[in-house]
Amino acid sequence: MTFKNLRDEIATVLKHDPAARSSLEVVFCYPGFHALLFYRTAHFLWEHGWLVLGRFVSHLGRMATGIEIHPAARIGRRLFIDHGMGVVIGETTEIGDDVTLYQGVTLGGTSLHRGKRHPTLEDGVIVGAGAKVLGSFTVGRQARIGANAVVLAAVEAGATMVGIPARKQGEDRPAPQQQPPQFLPYGTPCDETPDPVACAIAILQGEVASLRARLDEAERAREAPRKPIAIPLEEPTAEAAGGRR
Repeated sequence: MTFKNLRDEIATVLKHDPAARSSLEVVFCYPGFHALLFYRTAHFLWEHGWLVLGRFVSHLGRMATGIEIHPAARIGRRLFIDHGMGVVIGETTEIGDDVTLYQGVTLGGTSLHRGKRHPTLEDGVIVGAGAKVLGSFTVGRQARIGANAVVLAAVEAGATMVGIPARKQGEDRPAPQQQPPQFLPYGTPCDETPDPVACAIAILQGEVASLRARLDEAERAREAPRKPIAIPLEEPTAEAAGGRR
């Protein structure tokens, strides 16, 4: 890895983490940056046939940082791993440029064959804390995966995915060449856009409350005492009274 790449990755941390105050702080105190140093070394060894040594360097990186990156994974430039503890990046994972991963993210496989079984993350993807992206599909450019989401199928470019299993939320953002999207911490929308699952639950709760009120009204009407019906008695007419004399 060249010095320019190192400088770019330090600049990425400073750009996306307001807690980082200097390059020295990033170099000495950020496990995500350290994990990438171990990965770049392990990947170089792996690509040159030193498979066991590459795995060993990767294992050292896991022990030092709590971040597990297989040396065969392919990672682009300016990857930002924030906090990082518990991040797992599988063997056949492919990651583009300017991707952000938070703590607890798993880029895993769901099959046992040795072919492509891990996801591909295109440029600009953000994966929130605790999210799981499982399978050999593609997450499109500038997509956002919300915290703790479980993604099991391909994601369109620019989409925001939330929930278990993950569902698309809101509208797609403009294409990157038209308007670069703002950085979205943890991949989770923080505006006033409601969670579609929460909206559906709120609608159902409203319908249940309405039905309950109607049922209570019907029960009160049924239990109310019935008033006797008064039948008016007809007074005898004069002819009828004369006939009885």
